[in-house]
Amino acid sequence: MKVLIVNAILYTSETHCVKKVSSIDDCMIYDLCLAFQKAGHEVTLFAAEDYRPTEQTEFPFEIVWAKTKLTKLFPANVLPYCPYIRKLLKDRDFDLVITSEVFSLLSLMVVRHARCKVIVWQELAKHNNLLHKLPSKFWYNIIARLFFRDVTVVGRSNNAREFISHYCNNVASTFIDHGVNPDKFRPRADKEKFFIIPSQLIQRKQIDLSIQAFSEFAAENGDYSLYIFGEGEERENLETFAAICGVSDRVKFFGKVPHDTLTEYLAKASAMLVYTRKDNNMISVVESIACATPVVTTSVPYNAAYIKKYQLGIVSDNWGKDELNEIINSNSFYINNCINYREELSDDRRVKQFLELR
Repeated sequence: MKVLIVNAILYTSETHCVKKVSSIDDCMIYDLCLAFQKAGHEVTLFAAEDYRPTEQTEFPFEIVWAKTKLTKLFPANVLPYCPYIRKLLKDRDFDLVITSEVFSLLSLMVVRHARCKVIVWQELAKHNNLLHKLPSKFWYNIIARLFFRDVTVVGRSNNAREFISHYCNNVASTFIDHGVNPDKFRPRADKEKFFIIPSQLIQRKQIDLSIQAFSEFAAENGDYSLYIFGEGEERENLETFAAICGVSDRVKFFGKVPHDTLTEYLAKASAMLVYTRKDNNMISVVESIACATPVVTTSVPYNAAYIKKYQLGIVSDNWGKDELNEIINSNSFYINNCINYREELSDDRRVKQFLELR
């Protein structure tokens, strides 16, 4: 079967000027394409030229790099406009197109021009706050009802499924979360005495609250450390805050490291910590569970629903030292739950779920 996956935005960029990376082989959608290929399908990924890696030039499947147009009006990191998708759909025959988000110019062009089955993979679960939510409300109430009315839509979480059900008629009763390649994430039951935060170091991630909670935990548990991976404008402030909390010797900032290196640390950690103020589905949470590393998080990420349901960690909006003590005291319990659940997160499973929607 010939499958086209339309996912212009390959990774998160906080600015309109997309920061280049050397490789995209650690992107979620890249592994999903590999899983479709592994299942015997011919896969093509449609992505924005802005995200083309600087060093990686050969790929195991076809990637169509499309130029973004009118970028001042439609920023490449938010709402990319790639009119080439129309020509691709006209010139090529596909059996299935999977496109990201109902609120997307690309998805609109896909549902207007595709000559085959289309599945829209919906992550957003609430209106975008831009301009008092007016563009978002217009799109969902007018565009979605007109052009996406009978298109198959599947949420990436229950939150997304419930939200989009207000605007589209053919919404799947289940949801398909982000997946991982299980071969890249080996579970490890014997953990080391440190917590881990893989994250952009920006304000909305509220890493200072994680540091504060860790400092209170560390006052009673002197042999644990906190490892923070990632870059961002808040790094200097966070280093200063760790010193103020008296744990600068126990909090280590690694910066941005190769994904393989991060995965090794993720598998060794006793738990991953999340205190984000705003996020959708966090792929780092999925990767942590795949490594059998439980997660302590607020209820903000949509992943929190199944973390709570299957006891893959602790979900609390104001977690602190008590929750950290609990995750350590019952570490084996949570680790075993992650090991039992990890296969549900595999990209192979995601491929089967998509094909069941046909």
